[in-house]
Amino acid sequence: MNEARPEPWSRVLWKTQPFSDNHIPPKLFLVSLQRNPNLEPYSYWRLAHASCAVTQHLSTIYLFLAVFIRLKENQLDPRTLVYISVGCFFTGYFTWNVLDSAGPSSERNANHLKALKSSIMMFLALMSLSPVLRTLSAATSSDSIWALAAILFILNALLADYTASTSGGQIRDRLTSVLSMNAAVSASVVLASRLCTDVAVFALALFSVQAFALFPILRQRLQTSLVAVWLSLTMFMATSAVYLLASLSQTVMWLGFFTLFFITLIAPIILIWAQKYKNIIRGPWDVAVPKVN
Repeated sequence: MNEARPEPWSRVLWKTQPFSDNHIPPKLFLVSLQRNPNLEPYSYWRLAHASCAVTQHLSTIYLFLAVFIRLKENQLDPRTLVYISVGCFFTGYFTWNVLDSAGPSSERNANHLKALKSSIMMFLALMSLSPVLRTLSAATSSDSIWALAAILFILNALLADYTASTSGGQIRDRLTSVLSMNAAVSASVVLASRLCTDVAVFALALFSVQAFALFPILRQRLQTSLVAVWLSLTMFMATSAVYLLASLSQTVMWLGFFTLFFITLIAPIILIWAQKYKNIIRGPWDVAVPKVN
């Protein structure tokens, strides 16, 4: 008599089988294995375009530090900085309106009035708080102020939102973005407290609001605009930052230059090279993801 052939294994739970619960035939174990199923190869120019947001943010920090040193050394008139800040505000506001011209006119008029009220309130608040901010850290040593400001600016750079805005231009209120802005403004306040006059404190505080609160919002809109505008703005800000640092210290200037150069042009190459080592394994052993219509 012929011996009974063993029953083949099947992937079912309702059937009693002469196999252990975790048994899978060797030939079927890796059949469903997928490596990097949704991998999208990086493009150098696409990464370089995205890295311009980081370059602009670091350039903003360099510009702010250069302006602070010039105010502290009495090499810059605070009133000139106020005029520059007001001019930058109107330039940015005009640019925002051009980018937002497709929206309904009634909504844009309401936004104009709201922005005007907020700007006046911010201007008056900074002006009234300048004497208080000037004496904020009078009992604190300068070394502690420099260390605290450095830590806050590092947090600002790490937590900043470098992504582009949505197609509708809606502002995203992410927790990391709020923490990043608060860190930069706090660093600006402690640095402004080392200045000698109320006008200088007001000018630096106003400039910090423009640089770390308003410009990141405009930057997200510009990131989805024309590539030529985006690259020109990046080049202008990086060149201005390096130029202002050059008059302060050659060492700091070269350090800032190589930092911006590395982030913009070298870091995308490293990221493309490292992508070949990316290995995401997917298979039937993964937790099932429900698909809801």
